[in-house]
Order: sequence, then C-alpha cells, then structure tokens
Amino acid sequence: MKKLVCVLTFGIFGLTMFTGEYASEVKGQTKVVVKKKKWSHRKKGAVIGGVAGATTGAIVSRRKGRGAVVGGAVGAGAGYLIGKRKDRRGG
Repeated sequence: MKKLVCVLTFGIFGLTMFTGEYASEVKGQTKVVVKKKKWSHRKKGAVIGGVAGATTGAIVSRRKGRGAVVGGAVGAGAGYLIGKRKDRRGG
C-alpha cells in the first residue's frame, strides 16, 4: 500500500513539473497562442514542498493523518522560503 501511495504521489508530482508555458488554441485557420501567467517561485516551492512533505510524513509517521499534516506544513513553509529566496535573487 505504501508503494502504491508513493508511486501515485510522485506520478502526480512529476506531471506538475512538466506543464507547458504556452497554451495553443486553433480557431478556424488561424492559430492563437495564449501565454499563461507563470507561477512565482514562492508559490511553486510551497506547493511542491507541501506535497513532498505530506507524502514523506504519511510514509514515515505511525499516525498517517497527523504525519501528513505536519509534514505538509513543514514542507510548504520550507518550499515557500526557498522560493522567496529565488524570487529575490531573480533566479
């Protein structure tokens, strides 16, 4: 069961990493390219850190629910801080 949860979580996590920057729509003969608004590093870091932390907390902890909540909160906070640093540096 743990392996299944791990595989599904990292599968979803992997799909979020490869989302495109541009969305294309075809209307008749012309092609319209709509540029999506990019996420800030803070937002990306918080989401990725939260998911990774919740997954790790659920796997490691004896109490799955509490471990997932604590791990998600810690991971989201750490990811936010790392993203904030990247935003300030311009990276």
